[in-house]
Amino acid sequence: MQAFGVWPLKSDSWKGFELGFCSNSISRSGVVERFDLAGSSGFRTTCLSPQISGSRWKSWSEHSFPRFHLFCNPRKNGSFGSFSALALVSKEQTSVCGTLEKDSLPLNQVSEKIQNEDFGGCLQLEGIRNVGSSREEGDGSNSVRGEDNQEDIRGKRHGRIDVKALAKSLHSAKNADDVEEILRDKGELPLQVCSSMIRGFGKDNKLDSAMALVDWLRRRSKDSSGSIHPNLFIYNSLLGAAKEAEKYDVVEKVMEDMVLDGINPNVVTYNILMSAYIQQGQELEALNLFEEISRNGLSPSPASYSTALFAYRRLEDGVGAVKFFVEIRDKYGKDGDENWEAEFSKLENFTIRICYQVMRQWLTKPENLSINVLRLLTEMDKSGLVPGRAEYERLVWACTREEHYVVAKELYERIRERSSEISLSVCNHVIWLMGKAKKWWAALEIYEDLLENGPKPNNMSYELIVSHFNVLLGAARKRGIWRWGVRLLEKMEEKGLKPGSREWNAVLIACSKASETSAAIEIFKRMVERGEKPTIISYGALLSALEKGKLYNEALQVWKHMLKLGVEPNLYAYTIMASLYTSQGKFDAVNSTLLEMKTRGIEPTVVTFNAIISGCARNEMGSAAYEWFQHMKALNIAPNEVTYETMIVALAEDGKPRLSYELYTRAQNEDMVLSAKAYDAVIRSAQLHRATIDVSTLGPRPPEKPKKKVQTRNSLPQLCNTDDVSP
Repeated sequence: MQAFGVWPLKSDSWKGFELGFCSNSISRSGVVERFDLAGSSGFRTTCLSPQISGSRWKSWSEHSFPRFHLFCNPRKNGSFGSFSALALVSKEQTSVCGTLEKDSLPLNQVSEKIQNEDFGGCLQLEGIRNVGSSREEGDGSNSVRGEDNQEDIRGKRHGRIDVKALAKSLHSAKNADDVEEILRDKGELPLQVCSSMIRGFGKDNKLDSAMALVDWLRRRSKDSSGSIHPNLFIYNSLLGAAKEAEKYDVVEKVMEDMVLDGINPNVVTYNILMSAYIQQGQELEALNLFEEISRNGLSPSPASYSTALFAYRRLEDGVGAVKFFVEIRDKYGKDGDENWEAEFSKLENFTIRICYQVMRQWLTKPENLSINVLRLLTEMDKSGLVPGRAEYERLVWACTREEHYVVAKELYERIRERSSEISLSVCNHVIWLMGKAKKWWAALEIYEDLLENGPKPNNMSYELIVSHFNVLLGAARKRGIWRWGVRLLEKMEEKGLKPGSREWNAVLIACSKASETSAAIEIFKRMVERGEKPTIISYGALLSALEKGKLYNEALQVWKHMLKLGVEPNLYAYTIMASLYTSQGKFDAVNSTLLEMKTRGIEPTVVTFNAIISGCARNEMGSAAYEWFQHMKALNIAPNEVTYETMIVALAEDGKPRLSYELYTRAQNEDMVLSAKAYDAVIRSAQLHRATIDVSTLGPRPPEKPKKKVQTRNSLPQLCNTDDVSP
């Protein structure tokens, strides 16, 4: 909508015009309602009524002064818009316009609209008594021309004023002399034209031209004895131009000039200054300036409140913005003023938007501000500010770090409670975040919501929740918590998730680590029954469990069955078989296994020989263990700490204290860190067999190593809340 500035007439008693926005669609109090005079031509009508100096604003019906009617085209893009004609008519034409008058809108509530809207690019001023309208064809644009009148408002007739061209001609003006040179033959220009050009200069970054034009107006004011001088709207336009150009020193100078000219600021002036403070990063100063509006007897406009809210946004003070909005609502909501109902809706939406932006910014900061987000959500609930589903979902996407899981879960629950729909991608994101934060149980609850309430899970949902189960099963595998693994498999099947070989193998390995042979056999059978083909890892875990359970014949049958199915053995499977043959004392079979490994291109490692040596030690074959130790060295396979400790203990228990002592000192020379078990075995064997050794060379007794305990928890929820589980 167009809005227009206020200019003085030649009479000293006239200080400005009171504005109303005339349209049959406007019913706000203080606005003149008017039917569209232009009919189907698409023009709108703006009405202006003068004000007498020293008097209060009056209803138009109380005065007999002339009224101006302005027929405007909609504003076009650019620094300057366009309007067609301005006509002066007397009060007697009221019936022509079909006016329904009410109390006029206070100036401080509409001046902001005047400040922020552009004048037209092409202005025609013709004072007339009777108004007629016609269309002119030519360049494709419509215009409304009035008939010739008997007396012009300035005693002289004016033609069309091309505001755009006039402004462009002033781009090079640097001072009042330059303006005088350009405008010398233009006659007296209406102040609304000057105001429009000044704002355009600000948008075009031509602040020097704007200041030169104002200086020229001030000079003309002195030359014409005050009949034409810069008014409040001229100064507001200049302030806005200086703010646009970010020339804040000019803003201060303009304020000083206003004081010198005796012009008091209005609410638009304060709004511009508040915005300038915010641009400089002085949000607190802007809020302090807002408080001055009421103290100086002015009423803040909706733009004032919006600017103050934006200051809270820049301060990242969402709670302050909410409290500020509540104060506005408590102040004006009780009056039931229809004029403010629409403004409240806009301010409410703006406050919600600000809170959303603040929370999103908090979530992107490196520090953990999750508590701040939750607090702001609570404050919004108390004040009745309810963001929409879209805002909640965008905030969920902003939750990307582990510590954000509590915010994501809260937002997810709010969407579920307040909306019948939720984006599947958002649900998947929350599932992913819960897993990242090691809150797998919470992730499973969200997946259950998808199954029960929708939307239907997709492949991404399935893969995410299965990956979380894999993390839990991986923890079960590492810790040997086989019962937990079994329950996880059952939980997966219960939720319609088909465990793959990876999941089955994790439970098989957990059973093997826990030496639970029967459980491993049962899991292997169930795996085959569910249609999952065992892999070499499956067979290796089963062979290990059978070997630990001393079910050697069954292990040999599994081995042969594996080879029959064409499953290629790996290093781990060969190592298990070598350990199995060692436990039986079948060293020829051990040698055959090592040879077969080489033919398949698999070289034995220190782990392979450690398994053989450990098998000898378990079966009290210390001498055989030492032979394999020597064979290992002959193959240039370096022993590790496990090798030395196993050999030292085996030789000590086999009655060879001197040999175990030598291996202990050799390990020390190789910077091996041995356990207290090996140290005690050497000392005990030397004392038992009365061997002479230099105990001082052994050094101090090593500290005890913590024993690894195999956990057998039965409670799935308890384990799902474990925080130290890692993939």
